[in-house]
Amino acid sequence: MGRAFVYVILGGGVAAGYAALEFTRRGVSEGELCIISEEPVAPYERPALSKGFLLPEDPARLPSFHTCVGANDEKLTPKWYKEHGIELVLGTRVKSVDVRRKTLLSSTGETISYKFLIIATGARALKLEEFGVEGSDAENVCYLRDLSDANRLATAIQSSANGNAVVIGGGYIGMECAASLVINKINVTMVFPEAHCMARLFTPKIASLYEDYYRAKGVEFIKGTVLTSFEFDSDKKVTAVNLKNGNHLPADLVVVGIGIRPNTSLFEGQLTIEKGGIKVNSKMQSSDSSVYAIGDVATFPVKLFGEMRRLEHVDSARKSARHAVSAIMEPEKTGEFDYLPFFYSRVFAFSWQFYGDPVGEVVHFGEFEEGKTFGAYWIKKGHLVGSFLEGGTKEEYDTISKATQLKPAVTDLEELGRVGLGFAETVVSQHIVPEVKEVPSSALVRQASRVVMVEKPLHVWHAATGVLVAASVAVFAFWYGRRRRRW
Repeated sequence: MGRAFVYVILGGGVAAGYAALEFTRRGVSEGELCIISEEPVAPYERPALSKGFLLPEDPARLPSFHTCVGANDEKLTPKWYKEHGIELVLGTRVKSVDVRRKTLLSSTGETISYKFLIIATGARALKLEEFGVEGSDAENVCYLRDLSDANRLATAIQSSANGNAVVIGGGYIGMECAASLVINKINVTMVFPEAHCMARLFTPKIASLYEDYYRAKGVEFIKGTVLTSFEFDSDKKVTAVNLKNGNHLPADLVVVGIGIRPNTSLFEGQLTIEKGGIKVNSKMQSSDSSVYAIGDVATFPVKLFGEMRRLEHVDSARKSARHAVSAIMEPEKTGEFDYLPFFYSRVFAFSWQFYGDPVGEVVHFGEFEEGKTFGAYWIKKGHLVGSFLEGGTKEEYDTISKATQLKPAVTDLEELGRVGLGFAETVVSQHIVPEVKEVPSSALVRQASRVVMVEKPLHVWHAATGVLVAASVAVFAFWYGRRRRRW
């Protein structure tokens, strides 16, 4: 017994919802698309789980955060899928996939065939047992990856009011859950092995400001050590946490956020795996032409940096989903996926955004105080490759995004720190984009400031030097090219 569809999306996370919306906008016919998900609910915005879902008053609950409200777009409720002729196969695990035969076998024994498959299986939370620590099954030990986890954590929070919580991990989940626990009037201690929080992204200076604010809210930090074991009561609930450095922490609740691992097991040996994810090209197409991968599970070429990356963030999930659907439905009209890595978070009164790559020399700018605007630039091989901004306006965030995409050259780091956000504003304002379609593949703008020279990234460098001038008086606006040279 089986069913056949033209398009099948395997996985029901954020990427699946955005892909479904894109399919409808590109004219998918009724009955052609199917989404298979282990979760019992339609796709939803996962960021809500560590934020609004855990609030003590008026917490977020479905259907309020179904995709695609996170991008200020349509809310895709189960009714929406039905009205658009999209089959939702929920609460169903796929136990095997045959890529060659284009079939999936569910745990119920049903075979589902496809013409095109989009893998949106995401990732799973790493468990303590993978590091030799037992106890994940205790009722007051919580992870946060899906709605089931969030419900369990919310219940544990309610029973731990004024109690003690230990948060294991200093990354996204750790920082956002710690903030939510504080708001719920729970005493929080954060434990992680790194020298400071958000070590993969934050500099020590940036981390110090956020840590100081958390401390002012009552959060304690224990760094440079790891969890080694739990202590339990007669009901198998955790009562204390033992650390490698000898510390013994009483605990009514433990939240674990120690990373994720992409869900690729169904495709190992069938598709190319790279950097932990399913390798895809700039169309999000895997080593099998009928299979695409999106979101956390996909390793794709980041054009700006000329290398393969696997990114773990909702923005990448949303945009890679749209691009994959475009590549499937209109391959001739779909270009390369030109994605600028983007990360953001909102905790307490803070709101920051980061674009690009946090590598190279760091230049901080602004006033590093609560309520002020501050940030940092990352410079590698003389070019801007990453930008961080806290407390910016929508326009300012947009500006640092555009500036990072341009990869301007930087000649004076001291001046860069003094100018700060003005550097990005100058770069963007003086970058000239011709309005005609026949614009050359490169454009070079020389900035008057002694800090910067702006250069648009090229796919192919040309050795010729000269002056390019073109004009159209009938249809196109006047445009010109400046002297170019190899930098």
